[in-house]
Amino acid sequence: MAVPQLVDRTYTDSTGTDPVHVAADIGAKVAAPAARSVDRDSRFPAEAIAALRDARLLGALVPRRLGGLGCTVSQLAEICRVLGEHCANTAMIYAMHQIQVASILRHSRRERFFEQFLRDVADRQLLLASATSEVGIGGDVRTSLCAVESAGGRFRVRKQAPVISYAEQADGFLVTARRHPDAAPSDQLMVVVRRDDTLLERVSGWDALGFRGTCSCGYVLDAHGDDEQILPDAYDEISSRTMLPFSHLLWSSLWLGMAADAVNRARQFVRDAARKKPGSVPAGATRLAETMALLASMRADIASAVREYESLYDDVEALSAMGFALRMNGLKVRSSQALVHIATETLGICGIAGYKADGKYSVERHLRDAFGAVVMISNDRILGASAAMLLIHRDE
Repeated sequence: MAVPQLVDRTYTDSTGTDPVHVAADIGAKVAAPAARSVDRDSRFPAEAIAALRDARLLGALVPRRLGGLGCTVSQLAEICRVLGEHCANTAMIYAMHQIQVASILRHSRRERFFEQFLRDVADRQLLLASATSEVGIGGDVRTSLCAVESAGGRFRVRKQAPVISYAEQADGFLVTARRHPDAAPSDQLMVVVRRDDTLLERVSGWDALGFRGTCSCGYVLDAHGDDEQILPDAYDEISSRTMLPFSHLLWSSLWLGMAADAVNRARQFVRDAARKKPGSVPAGATRLAETMALLASMRADIASAVREYESLYDDVEALSAMGFALRMNGLKVRSSQALVHIATETLGICGIAGYKADGKYSVERHLRDAFGAVVMISNDRILGASAAMLLIHRDE
């Protein structure tokens, strides 16, 4: 399968415009002004997603031969970072969408339906969502209770999902299920379904501490389609080669953007304090220096992980190895913990000005969203999975 060139290349479109710069502009001019109302009202960031559509950035990963921008993993990570600096909800939705696109691109084996579907993603700027979690499996997305029921070249799948982010705004879904009703819970596949072929019954709301604009409500999803909409690779391969690394890399990148914005607010607070008392060092200056060092370490960690994934992009054996999974799991845990630490430190630096919800020094939304990075995909569950692998893993 052809994949985007990944090393030592920065894609620009025919006008010479860098997609990362376009995303940064959208973040500053569209996402940032709406971020507070998106959070306050727990609403979908419609303005920012519409702007990303207009810039054709929903098709960023789709190859140019299929009408997309053919961006690299590095560029996607940078887009998530710059969006995260302005609106965590916009960045998270964008990242989740691109994870779904990557799964189709890398596991469709160029079959006709998926080639056309990717063209539609690029041409019509479709927004894709994920339905991998399920009631009754305890957060373990590598097992399913629901199953694909197939007959006469058609399938149906019915799934009770505790969370499907932005489901009511999505144009399509990637759904995990058992291969057939008699299959083991771990014998999973993934199907691609269009919104027009999907019924959604909302069963729970989303009034959360952070990431409120992801609209991650619970649904019963009932979908149907043709058997050609079933991705040919098994879900364990999709997960290890694509979903796990793309998720942890893109999420970590948007968390980096959030952390950077919090640090910038704290730095401005310290600078303004210094201007008020020339010749003195503000009380928070030392703490700021320590926090900036944490941010630099977080940035270097993520950059290293992106480079590793790009270097192994087509190495099926390496991407399926326990060592690689352990490193990706470790990245997610470290990045989310670093975000909480940095956001907490910036709150201490800014004090009551950071604690208040309004004002240029406010980091209260950053701190609330930071805890979502830790619990929405549970660090404890990820560490538990890593612990199980460590029992049999040999050092490489």
